[in-house]
Amino acid sequence: MHRVQPHPHQIALIAAHTCPLEPLGGHKAGGLNVYVRETAVAFGRRGYLVDIFTRRDGLHPEVLPLAPGVRVVHLDAGPAHPTDKDALWEYMPAFLHGLRAFRARHGLHYDLVHSHYWMSAWAATYLQRLWDVPHVTMFHTLGEAKKRARAGEHEPPYRIQTERRVVATADAVVAASEHERDLLVNLYGAAPQRIEVIPCGVDSVRFHPLERTACRRELGLGAEPVVVFVGRLEPLKGAELLIDALAHLEGVTLLVVGGDARSAGYQADLHRRAVQRGVVARVRFVGAVPQERLPLYYNAADVCAVPSFYESFGLVALEAMACGVPVVAARVGGLTATVRDGTNGFLVPWRDPAMFADRIGRLVRDPVLRGRMGRAARATAERFTWAGVSRQLDGLYVRLLRARAAAACHAAGEPVAALGEHALCHIG
Repeated sequence: MHRVQPHPHQIALIAAHTCPLEPLGGHKAGGLNVYVRETAVAFGRRGYLVDIFTRRDGLHPEVLPLAPGVRVVHLDAGPAHPTDKDALWEYMPAFLHGLRAFRARHGLHYDLVHSHYWMSAWAATYLQRLWDVPHVTMFHTLGEAKKRARAGEHEPPYRIQTERRVVATADAVVAASEHERDLLVNLYGAAPQRIEVIPCGVDSVRFHPLERTACRRELGLGAEPVVVFVGRLEPLKGAELLIDALAHLEGVTLLVVGGDARSAGYQADLHRRAVQRGVVARVRFVGAVPQERLPLYYNAADVCAVPSFYESFGLVALEAMACGVPVVAARVGGLTATVRDGTNGFLVPWRDPAMFADRIGRLVRDPVLRGRMGRAARATAERFTWAGVSRQLDGLYVRLLRARAAAACHAAGEPVAALGEHALCHIG
């Protein structure tokens, strides 16, 4: 008898290029890390056994417990130190070999593989065939979309080719927004029926409104208006636009949260730009911040600015909103799914520093407007929970496993009997 349980017993989550334990805001760490960690923990609460496979780039042990039922497995593939993301492709065959060897060595069985980012999806396509299990993928960013979003963005042809192959072969592709779904269909020819739109979530217990004066005191800030930028320091995130906007905003301080040694060159460019614009005294480069301290920075700010060229979803905006902080964001990608122009923040349709400054200025000058939008932002964020994300993914997994079981029964010429949440068939 072949039985598919209401949920699979064990899942392999693959995030090859970045460990979910890595500090946020660094060269490789951002919303993907949060997504993998939060969904894995939520799956553990739902009774799953989850192994997160990632490349070893430090001194972590091979297996590190993350939460009940959830482990992070560090595989040797290339040098055991932080390596530029673009250089990791050559180590993916070694990563795949290490993953297969770990499974064989421990006698493990995985019911389903869920990959994150295109390199992980490459490995998962092999496991999908070798293990005869469903493959769910989430790209988080799309190479074709990045190339179109900003002049000068370069993506290697093998990335685009891999993404196209994965789109064609994965059992399901998770998109974080309707906008990303449209990109998958229009740029990659994805079959609409195999795309599942599941927005990201936010931990609204960790990210919640705090007393602003106390947060500023802890961070050494005064009473001046504060704008916060949170994210990786890379051109696609568009932080230079905020440097230019600051020249139109007298007396406003900009906190730049994010960046590490590998983004030092871009940070130096931003610093030079601030000197040229005459605002360097009002820009504070904070560096990468542990997630547990991020609420301090959001709550210390009057406004969170998200000037990205492209976002598949925009988790930073949702975290700020959960803290009751209105967002001024570029009208791009998934940001339009959470930021409601004039309700919980502002969406700026053009990359115009003066226009960004105008929207920010309205909020810092008008505490009544800021309070009203902040309350609306918190109400919006409360609808996006990681428990809800895991519940939707659970439903997707069960449908895929039922379909695979039914196909196996049909191929064997055996009847399929539906019994509640179970799909049953007799084989041999």
